[in-house]
Amino acid sequence: MKKVRKAVITAAGRGTRQYPATSVIQKEMLPLVDRDGLTKPVIQIIAEEAFDAGIEKICIVVSPGDEAQFRQYFRAMETELLPAFKGKEWALRESEKLSRMQQAISFAVQEKPEGYGHAVFQARAFVGDDPFLLMLGDHIYISLQDDRCATQLIDAYGSQQCEALTAVKTTPEKLLHLFGTMRGEPIAGHQRLYKVAAIHEKPAIEDARKTLMTPGVAPGHYLCHFGMHVFPPQLFDVLARHIRENVREKGEIQLTAAQEALRLEINKYDCLEVLGERYDTGIPFGLMETQIALALAGVHRQEIVESLAVLLTQQLATMKRQ
Repeated sequence: MKKVRKAVITAAGRGTRQYPATSVIQKEMLPLVDRDGLTKPVIQIIAEEAFDAGIEKICIVVSPGDEAQFRQYFRAMETELLPAFKGKEWALRESEKLSRMQQAISFAVQEKPEGYGHAVFQARAFVGDDPFLLMLGDHIYISLQDDRCATQLIDAYGSQQCEALTAVKTTPEKLLHLFGTMRGEPIAGHQRLYKVAAIHEKPAIEDARKTLMTPGVAPGHYLCHFGMHVFPPQLFDVLARHIRENVREKGEIQLTAAQEALRLEINKYDCLEVLGERYDTGIPFGLMETQIALALAGVHRQEIVESLAVLLTQQLATMKRQ
């Protein structure tokens, strides 16, 4: 069984929900202060998650014309800037890191916005005959244990000899309109691991109650996509068929439909409930929430907690006066 050494990160969305900032910068390039206290664009934080999990090569799927901005960022510091950073060894180390990342990152272009599945399909040549990690370009993942979320997923893929493995999160039914949802069958002796029995894209609550309830999951909760998967290269055969036959949902080539078709064609498609949280930076509230979560998990945690306590006290006092 091949190890997972390649990752695909989709970053071809237009970012309309983050306008006007996204009129001059891709949403994946919006900056956040990471857990290590350094300011980075969203895409770098996601790429580092993949590299930390053992990934060696990454393909970023972009919209036409966007590749140049990513390439401009993933490179070493210009020589003429070096004097300004004299004595700042941390900055020089980060510059070297970006240079190494540059060598490991390539790009594929989605010429038209035909859906998430269509975007993933653009990485077919990059993936070749290898299994690959798929991640969203606007989701930040924060683990609740030492192993990062992508590491948890890849380790489980290797140990369970899966053909496909999707990360899931137990999610209340009021949020089902936001996520692809799975029905799982618990695998004996393996906590948080399920055999996938059905996959639906953003199901209605009534339909989910009838077809997507998983034994052992709390009432009113479902196994929903976490935003990362490990897929075999056979996924591209399914996507190619859907594109050729124009199989669409809500006008788009959906990844979820391809997942369900793949499930029916392979022997072992499982899902893993990862120990972590997912944060959507593609919307204003989500970006704010992500920054707070990173701060509370990072090196400045104590200062942030103290600052939040002061701010909350001030807010409560203001509310009482109103």
